Amino acid sequence: MRMDHDSPRSHPPRAARSAEPVRSLRSRDARHIRLAAPNSFELFASFRVIRGQIPSAMAKTLFQKIIDREIPAKIEYEDDQCVVLHDIEPQAPVHLLIVPKKPIPRVAEAAAADEPLLGHLLTVAGTVAKKLNLAHGFRLVINNGPHACESVPHLHVHMLAQRQMTWPPG
Repeated sequence: MRMDHDSPRSHPPRAARSAEPVRSLRSRDARHIRLAAPNSFELFASFRVIRGQIPSAMAKTLFQKIIDREIPAKIEYEDDQCVVLHDIEPQAPVHLLIVPKKPIPRVAEAAAADEPLLGHLLTVAGTVAKKLNLAHGFRLVINNGPHACESVPHLHVHMLAQRQMTWPPG
């Protein structure tokens, strides 16, 4: 249903609106939401929480549920700092996820105190590569934010192997 500008529920004329960039989103869960700064990940995440697509900050992520053994997964390696599991939608013959047990939402939110853990994730990639005889090579990928196709708000490293990769990726 389209409303005209004389309707009390319509938006003000463009000249009366803020100069700040604004984007409207419509969904079945939220009738009409106007967001400023449409490229802001925080607003994107908030909208997805409203729609129930990702858990709120208080809820456990999918990976935290796997770490806590609430959801089954094929685990390739585990130590006190991380778990390595097989991706359920592999994009290569070998597609593993190296997931820290500490719930860091994304690499951009990692703190200086997380440096040893982040380094450990890369060391574990080398250990797993040796275990699986991935001598021909492998690729490590970290997605950060919606434009990078981040799908779970819990930092993880994708390890892809046993197929010829191309450059540039994506």
